Parts: sequence; structure tokens; C-alpha cells
Amino acid sequence: MVWNRKLKQLMGSATRAVQQALRQPAGQLLRAQPARQADPPPAPTATMPTGFPFHSIAHWPGQRATQAEDAATAEASPGAPQPSPAEPPGSFTRVAFTQPDALHPHAHHYHLYVPPAATAGGARPLLLMLHGCTQTPADFAAGTGMNEAAARANVLVLYPEQTHRANRHGCWNWFRPEDQRRDRGEPGLLMAMVQDVMARHRVDAGRIYVAGLSAGGAMAALLAREYPDVFAAAGVHSGLPAGAAHNMMTALSAMKHGAQPHARTQPVASPGQRVVPVIVFHGDADEAVHARNGDQVVAATLGSLVGGAAVLDQVVEQGASPAGQLYTRTVYRRALISGGRVVAEHWLLRGGGHAWSGGSAQGSYTDPAGVSATDEMLRFFLSHRR
Repeated sequence: MVWNRKLKQLMGSATRAVQQALRQPAGQLLRAQPARQADPPPAPTATMPTGFPFHSIAHWPGQRATQAEDAATAEASPGAPQPSPAEPPGSFTRVAFTQPDALHPHAHHYHLYVPPAATAGGARPLLLMLHGCTQTPADFAAGTGMNEAAARANVLVLYPEQTHRANRHGCWNWFRPEDQRRDRGEPGLLMAMVQDVMARHRVDAGRIYVAGLSAGGAMAALLAREYPDVFAAAGVHSGLPAGAAHNMMTALSAMKHGAQPHARTQPVASPGQRVVPVIVFHGDADEAVHARNGDQVVAATLGSLVGGAAVLDQVVEQGASPAGQLYTRTVYRRALISGGRVVAEHWLLRGGGHAWSGGSAQGSYTDPAGVSATDEMLRFFLSHRR
């Protein structure tokens, strides 16, 4: 299939790069990829109406405080740019963004979908959607159909855009140690984007979710591990467990075979510490990221619970999508004595490849014949509150 050919080409390029690096002096293997001078300029966007009041959770360390501070600065400096207004209901907008307090600030972008009913009722859930390699936010939104589903559920959807300056293939750098820690590297950037959206829209801080495909799925697993106080639930589609790799070589190994046993995935939670529930989709015929990784994402979540899998009830269901693709769905729920809440859900897609299950052919890396990962993820997310 087209996506497998593309990914094989990318993996072949990465393998050749590693082989070339091994012939170079030690230390050059972890060098950053060559940077482009600049990304293409964004398409012009229409002027938006006045923004909503600031509604946010506690600020993360190192991030700028409030929209009010920006307004005060603008008032003190005539001609300074005004705070970004809120995007209107029913819009899907590309937003320019610079990370506050970054040591080396660069221009970034994200797309934000605001549901048509955004002005009705109170605060809304927010879903952070992380695309895979070679994808864009618009492509990812079209392929997953998440905006249409979010419109029905009245959910804001944030699609960060990886720059080719950071990764030449547009991948999130889930395998680099500097991008695996709270408030640092790409996790810090993504959290700053979340806070930027919360500064302009009424977001329910108890219902913030994260999901991703492939490299985006691996980054979603990392964010769930690093920010259990932020995310109410996480979705990992064809991704890898947090801490599965620490450089390109171990990343390729994990993609092909699964994470090594010594890899740092998720620590056991201390009594009272929250564990982020996770829903996982993975095809058992995935040639780009081995299905063992999906098992390991679930195992990391279960292993982080005090008492582990021993305190859970497990239910296994066999089924098929409307188009006939078979799947095995395994649900892990806390025993009734512990509240009976679902902590993990694993969909193993029989014959599924490296593609978003149930997605649209209008986007890349999708399998329209599969069960709808979009609908099932939203169902799972909205059943959880932090």
C-alpha cells in the first residue's frame, strides 16, 4: 500500500543515516538534523472577533502568565500587537505561535477547530491531536474526520504543526531525551500551545485529552506520562510507549521489534497519584511500527497502577467493523471494589496496517475499512474527567 511504501522509504533513509553516522566519530549520532532557514509563510487568515475571558488551569513553570499581561504590555507600548482574538465558532484556523520564554524562540503554527456550538453552554473539552510523519494538521484532520466528530460532541481540537526545521520528515521527536521531559523541548512547546488556546477559549481544565498517530502517538504517550495532572485520558494509534528509545538507533529497533525491556516507560505511581487512562489502536500487520508496541503502551499504564494488573478486571470482545475488518477489543477496568473505572482499552486490528482505523481516504495513512478510531477515542475520552 502507498503508506507502507512511503514509510519503508523513510525508514530506509533513516537506516542509511544511522549507518553513515556509525562511521563517524562518537557523539555525532545525536546531532540535530540540518535546519531549513525558514518555513513557508502561513496563508493569510481573516480578522477574528474579540476574544473570550481567560480560563486556565495553573500555569506550567516557565510559561508566560495571562492574556491580561499581554494587554497591559500592549497598552503601555503604542503600536504593539494586540493579544490574539479567539477564533469564531465553526472555524478551522491556522494560528501563528511563538513559545513564551523560549531560549531560542522560533515561529510555530497550530490549527484550531472550534465547534459551531462553542458559544452555547459553559467550558468545553479540548483534544490535542498530534499528526504522524510527513503529515500536516489539515491532512490529519481530513483523514481522521475528527473535526466532524468534535462538532457533534462540542469539543475544541488543537492540531500542532511540526516544523521541518525540527525534523526534516515532520515527525515529532519522541526518541530524543531532550524531548521526553516535562516542560522541556517539544513537550514544553505543546503544553504552551494548549495554554495559548485556553487563554482565548473557555476550556474545561478537567477534560483535556491527547491523541496521536505513529510518531504523534508516541509523543501522546510521553505527554500522558509527563503531565498526569493535565490530561484526563490519552489515545495512542500505531505508536510506541513513552521512553521506548533515546536515539535514532533505538527508535528504529523499537519500531521494528518493540521497546527493549530496560527502556524507561512509565514508573509505578505512588499511592494517591493519578494514572492517565489510555486507549490504544494498533494493526497486527503494521510493518512500520510493530504491534508489540501497542501491547507495551497498555502494559506501561497497567504497570504504573499500584497493585498492577492484579487489581483489574479484564473483558475481551471479538468483533468486526461495518466493512468487515476483524478486531479484538480488550478492556481493563478497576475491580468494583476500587470503583470500576476503565483504565485501558486495547483495539488490536486484524490485518490492519500503519493507518488510522476507519479514517477517510481524503487524508494520508488511513484505513476506511476499519472500525472508527475517531468515534471510539472520543467516546473513551468523554467518559473520563481528571
